Amino acid sequence: MTDKAPDAFRTIGEVSKALSIQPHVLRYWEEQFPMLRPVKRAGGRRLYRPEDVELLAVIDRLVHREGFTLRGAKKWLQSRDKMELAPEPVAPAPTGDPQLVADLIALRAQLARALA
Repeated sequence: MTDKAPDAFRTIGEVSKALSIQPHVLRYWEEQFPMLRPVKRAGGRRLYRPEDVELLAVIDRLVHREGFTLRGAKKWLQSRDKMELAPEPVAPAPTGDPQLVADLIALRAQLARALA
């Protein structure tokens, strides 16, 4: 992005340039995505944290590359947050065909990685 440290806050202009998203779009997305909350300084100047920039990049990918609507992207992000906060369910000990059990465990791990 710039010569700043990776954990430094970024201005709306820096984020706009780095992600090729117009500043008015970034401001609109703040209204549409409640999880996006940059720090606002005196006079309303926005400063984006690294996690805000990452979230904006995800929103951009969902909307502009994967074809999500803003509403769909918002739902997807909210469901992802719920999954990250939900405790891992404790599964009962598998019984039956050992190969089937191994295949199901591998499939579960693959799905978990895909949804992360």
